[in-house]
Amino acid sequence: PLKPPRPLYLRAPDAKLPGGRELVSLFEGEPSVLAALHAQAFARAWDAPALQSLLAGPGVFAFAAASGFVLARAAGGEAEILTLAVIPSARGRGLGRDLMQAAAGHATTLGAETLFLEVGADNPAALALYNGLGFMRAGARKGYYSDSHSQVGGDALVLKAALPLAGKLA
Repeated sequence: PLKPPRPLYLRAPDAKLPGGRELVSLFEGEPSVLAALHAQAFARAWDAPALQSLLAGPGVFAFAAASGFVLARAAGGEAEILTLAVIPSARGRGLGRDLMQAAAGHATTLGAETLFLEVGADNPAALALYNGLGFMRAGARKGYYSDSHSQVGGDALVLKAALPLAGKLA
């Protein structure tokens, strides 16, 4: 079936939520927008073709704001955060929490009851965010963040949370 036309916004909205928070919405734009945000957030960023390929997968969705996005997948009663990217200048203002709450809420509507993610064991800010949302350690992956060019890589913790997430939108 054909989808109804949607507006194409050429720039971020001027409106802000109370407290300077950014508006988070279901992403339906060009993957290059997400790739640009990912490049600002991570040293090893995902490019637009990689993001396009992920977005084309079954059960994959993204929520985005002007300064970040979350990419997730839901299937078989479970959901997984594929990436959460917030640009450095926007960190510490609640955007990561807002993105996670949006993704978790959407995953719940898709039938997910549990949400999983991997996070660097050496990332205290992310660990604090996830702890505040009710995530618990489910496992670990040694050298998860290593690549073919490096023998040394950071370990990842596998976290899981029951849906709906704990915590509130601040």
